Amino acid sequence: MDKAILGRTGLQVTKLSYGAMEIRGPRVWSGRPVEDADAGLILNTVLDAGINLIDTSYDYGRSEELIGRFISHRRDEYILATKCGCCVTSRGDHDETSHIWTRDNLLHNIDTSLKRMKTDYVDVLQLHGPTVMQAEEGALVDVLKEIQASGKARYIGVSSYLPNLPAFVDWGAFDTFQLPYSALEREHEDWVTKAAATGAGIIVRGGVGQGEPGIGRGSEERWNAWEQAKLDDLLEHGEQRTGFLLRFTLSHPSMTTTIVGTKNPSHLAENIRYAKLGPLPSDIYEEAKKRLDAIGRIAISAQS
Repeated sequence: MDKAILGRTGLQVTKLSYGAMEIRGPRVWSGRPVEDADAGLILNTVLDAGINLIDTSYDYGRSEELIGRFISHRRDEYILATKCGCCVTSRGDHDETSHIWTRDNLLHNIDTSLKRMKTDYVDVLQLHGPTVMQAEEGALVDVLKEIQASGKARYIGVSSYLPNLPAFVDWGAFDTFQLPYSALEREHEDWVTKAAATGAGIIVRGGVGQGEPGIGRGSEERWNAWEQAKLDDLLEHGEQRTGFLLRFTLSHPSMTTTIVGTKNPSHLAENIRYAKLGPLPSDIYEEAKKRLDAIGRIAISAQS
């Protein structure tokens, strides 16, 4: 599988990474039940396939616990990224998640995450979606650097989105940015390039899932864009829509890796198969963007 250097971290990561939110269990964000054996199978299958970046978070339900239980003994085989700033509160049959942007909570998060995952360090510790004001008021970059100096995190990053992204890019403090991006969610397309220009590694989230029907907010609207742009015409040799979406994401010249989550080994195998095909042919990539741009212009015209 193709690899790339994760910005100034120097870490060599597979272009396809694994998003462990899918093994969060049912208590968080209406997740699906996960059996321990199934979690162990998918995590080990990920590593057996050569994928070497696993992304999780303090508030991803059972995810960190399961990582620690089933693959901590293979710690030298993967690069581990988690997120902080999170708070989880039990509410009967579900857990509610929120954020507390204080030094004490970030220190609690990293210590708890390390204990769950049975490791002494994470490779990348990411702020989980603060606003610029929250990051400034909590001196969060300073706290991340404090954690980094302790050896509990090798590099620091932020999982972010507009409108907060421009300021975070300008700070030049983050080793990685995690950004939402896919063929059907292109709002951050130029910001992938701008963030990479700071020397940071770019971890794309939602490169497949955010385009699938019924997945995430705005799914129907995004899928309508696919239909209107007639992207089915660009599929070749029995290619599936999700495969096209994955390869579209891989075609962005400034992305480093894209995290894709699943509990199903057969879905994982399909993701790997498409990732091994690499980016779309340049003419197909440009034609897809041209068609999607046209749909965007029509939408803007209709609103004006």
